Amino acid sequence: MLKPPAGVVRSAVVLSAALAAALLLGGCSGTPTMDVKASCAFLNEDTFKPDGNQQQQSRQIAAHYHGIADKLAPEISNPIKEMATIMDDAAASSLGAATQEQQEKLKVQFNKIGEYCK
Repeated sequence: MLKPPAGVVRSAVVLSAALAAALLLGGCSGTPTMDVKASCAFLNEDTFKPDGNQQQQSRQIAAHYHGIADKLAPEISNPIKEMATIMDDAAASSLGAATQEQQEKLKVQFNKIGEYCK
C-alpha cells in the first residue's frame, strides 16, 4: 500500500487540529444564550452577594457581570456588559466605589434591562 509522504500526513493533522480549534473558538460550538424571558427569570433568581471592602465588592460585581453576560439574551446581555465595564472602572478607582456619574450610568443600564424584564 502506498503511503503519503510524512509531511503531508503531518500537515493534514495540523490542519484538522487548527480547523477544530477555529470552530471551537469561533463560536460554531459556542454556548447558546437564553431568550429574553429566561434571561429575566435568571436575573430575578440571581443570588450573587459580594463581600469584602468596597473595592473588592466592585471587582466581584464586575466579574459576576462579565461571567453572566454571554449567557443572556443580547437585549439583556448588552446592558450587563456596559455595567461590567462601569464596575471595572469603579473597582480601579482609589475608593473602589462607583461615582455619582457611574451610578447614573448604571441606572440607565438597569432601566434598559427593565424595559424587557417587567
